[in-house]
Amino acid sequence: MELQNNYVVDTAQTFSWILYTIGLMGIFKKCNVRRVWAFIPFAREYHLGLCANRESDARTYARFSVIGYVIYFINVFVDEKSNAYFLVLIVYIAFEIAAMVYLVRITIGLCEVFGRKKSWAALWFFFEWVTALIFGYNKKFVPQRTVVRIKDGVVVSGARADAVDDGLTVNINSRTIIDLFKKKYLLKDIHLSIPKGHMVLLLGGSGAGKTTFLNAVTGYEKADANILLDNHDIYGEYEKLKYDIGFVPQQDLMRSNDTVYLTLHDAASLRLPSSVSYRAKKKRVNEVLEEFGLGAIRNSLVEKLSGGQRKRLSIAMEFISDPSLFILDEPDSGLDGVVARGLFEKLRSIADSGKIVVVITHTPDRVIDLFDDVVVLAKDSSRCGRLAYYGSIEDSYKFFGKNSMEEILLSINQKEEGGEGLADVYIERYAQLISKEKEVG
Repeated sequence: MELQNNYVVDTAQTFSWILYTIGLMGIFKKCNVRRVWAFIPFAREYHLGLCANRESDARTYARFSVIGYVIYFINVFVDEKSNAYFLVLIVYIAFEIAAMVYLVRITIGLCEVFGRKKSWAALWFFFEWVTALIFGYNKKFVPQRTVVRIKDGVVVSGARADAVDDGLTVNINSRTIIDLFKKKYLLKDIHLSIPKGHMVLLLGGSGAGKTTFLNAVTGYEKADANILLDNHDIYGEYEKLKYDIGFVPQQDLMRSNDTVYLTLHDAASLRLPSSVSYRAKKKRVNEVLEEFGLGAIRNSLVEKLSGGQRKRLSIAMEFISDPSLFILDEPDSGLDGVVARGLFEKLRSIADSGKIVVVITHTPDRVIDLFDDVVVLAKDSSRCGRLAYYGSIEDSYKFFGKNSMEEILLSINQKEEGGEGLADVYIERYAQLISKEKEVG
């Protein structure tokens, strides 16, 4: 009798699963989502969230559900009489409740998209497959929006940058990640060469891929790319070339109770090859102290330094290895105009000594006369970081028809960010421009 009851229950559950899947297929078709996702556990609820315009909730739901499933699977192997069993069971129930909350949010969103009262979400909760079939196949249930699937964004240039013997050559085909159940492009079609002696501004709005671009260039996060420094492959010869690349983050990484000299000496121990002798390291520390105007405060504690002095020390820490490629993320953050100007003049002198200096700054116009070139990154229609322009400062004004970097930034920013939303226009225009230049060349 018990076996017969179990058979009936299992049959009913299978029947419900099939009908629910059929219902989801109908919903997905209406919302422009591939119907095959209806057959895949966890992924189908995520795509239901896309239909409901609740992608963030769907991500969270999927994560909680997967974690809950893993915990449940672990609990199968735990002795039911042990304390561990009840502890794992409590954790499992907590994740299931959390997942349920987000599933309710998703169904409420689905009601809003289909123009239905929120009471339908309660019906969904108790009669899942029935409600799914109604939403999927009742012709009166029509979504007010559909999921936009953008495959490739705007046109790509197909033009690789020629390698330079004395400088940086960047050929990034793409940088991708697997974001839950789909492949997401972070960067695409970025090709440029920067000769030594140039100071370059890296310009782009939030989410345009500036940090991802720099990580790809330095080898910190590899992309489908070929990155050359003085014709040496950064990815292939990373251990050798890592001392030739300096990166100064926005937030300094210094102990406040160390002296300036000790901070720089520790940096030398980390940044210089182990083959460099102690005497040579000490000599290099003293040279950099004087070069960055820190000699007079060599025995001062870091916590006693002014904002400008801390920035100079932060830059000196990376410059200790005498890198050919020097990258700085908002080095003027928190500094007033006069101090920031002095800092950028120092960076200009570093570039003039035969280095490549790449800088991100949110206030470029106050020091734009010190830069040679600008790299403009923008989000295309698929939200992928693309190259909208690379060239001289003067030519950038002509290309965009603007009079300042701030105006250029506003032109490529999305409309919801207060911009003009012309990123695709300039990305495509620049791609066509360099393609023609390659043909003529």
